[in-house]
Amino acid sequence: MKKVRRTINLYVDDLRDCPEGFVVARSYEEAIDILDKKTVDILSLDHDLGEDAYGETRKSGYDLVKYICENGIRVNAIYIHTDNPVGRDNMYKTLLASQSRGFIDKKIKIYYYPFTENKYTIN
Repeated sequence: MKKVRRTINLYVDDLRDCPEGFVVARSYEEAIDILDKKTVDILSLDHDLGEDAYGETRKSGYDLVKYICENGIRVNAIYIHTDNPVGRDNMYKTLLASQSRGFIDKKIKIYYYPFTENKYTIN
């Protein structure tokens, strides 16, 4: 009997609260691990993913977009929830260009805006 993989929604963000119905990845590496192991329905992306313990900028949502395009990762929908306008444009335009060139599936819905409201819990 074939094993059915459970579909998840993935929210990639280092700071914001994870919306209900999503699994959160706080880094590029966590997101790659999940994308490689799970079937993802909705992917919601932040651009800036913070700094490491040494103050170095971590790989970004744009790096994740490049990985998705280079590896032909399949999801049903991608939403961009970043507040970084340049990062948003870069991610969106790269996804659309990759789609038009056949690097990613043309059926993937790509949205320039968030799926849910961005929320932060202040501690």
